[in-house]
Amino acid sequence: MDKLLYVAMTGASQMMNAQSTHANNLANVDTQGFKADFVQARSQPLYGETFATRVFSQAEQPGTDFASGPMQQTNNPLDMAIKGEGFFTVLDEQGEEAFTREGSFFVDVNGFMRNNKGQIAMGNAGPMIIPPYETLEIGVDGSVSIRPLGQDATALVEIDRLKMVNPELEQIEKSQDGLFRRKDQDFEPPAAGVRVQSGFTEGSNVNPVHSLLSIMSLSRQFELSMKVMSQAETMDQASSQLLRP
Repeated sequence: MDKLLYVAMTGASQMMNAQSTHANNLANVDTQGFKADFVQARSQPLYGETFATRVFSQAEQPGTDFASGPMQQTNNPLDMAIKGEGFFTVLDEQGEEAFTREGSFFVDVNGFMRNNKGQIAMGNAGPMIIPPYETLEIGVDGSVSIRPLGQDATALVEIDRLKMVNPELEQIEKSQDGLFRRKDQDFEPPAAGVRVQSGFTEGSNVNPVHSLLSIMSLSRQFELSMKVMSQAETMDQASSQLLRP
C-alpha cells in the first residue's frame, strides 16, 4: 500500500514542478528573445542500502527550445535581431560575460550600450561605449558606426563590432536570470558568421496555446494523483479492519 501512496505522492509533487516551468514559459510569451524550456517526466528507481523497492516520478528540464522567435519591426536603429543562430554577449551582475538573444538596446548617459534589462553590451574590444553622435548605423555583421556630433555626413566612424557568439548548443545552458552561459565556464570567442537585422527585435518562441493546454493537463493529472492518495488511505483503513480480531 505504501508503494502506491509513494508513487502518487511523488507524481503530484513533480506535476507541480512541471506546472511551474510551463507557467514561467507562459509568463514570458511577450519577453524579447525568450527561449522556452522543455519539460519531461520519467520513472526513477529509489535506491537505498539494498534493492530498489520503490519507484518515484521525476519531472525534469532536459533542455531549452532554441528555435527563433518571430521578427518584430521597430525601425529603431539600436534594435537588433539575430538572423539564424548566434547570441549577443552582455555583462551580467557579476561582470562576467553571458549570452542572450534580446537585442533591444539603448545608450545610457555614460555612453554605454545596454539592453532593456540594463546589461552592458559587449564589443570585440570590450564593453560597447558610444561617443556622442548625430547618427548611428549598425551593419549586418554587428559593426557599429556613427557620425560624430558636429561632423558632416561624410565623417562616418566605425566604433567597434558587437561581440556575437555561436557556441555549440549542447555546451551552453540557461541560468536563473534568463542568460545563457557555457557549462564549462570557458571563454567564448566572437563568431564572424553571425548576422543581425537592424530595426527589428526577436520575440519569444513560446507557444501560448501549447503552454496553457499543458498546464490544464497537468492540473487534471494532479487531481488524479490526489484521488489515488485518498483511495490508498481508504484501502489501508479497510485492510486494518480486516486484521482486527
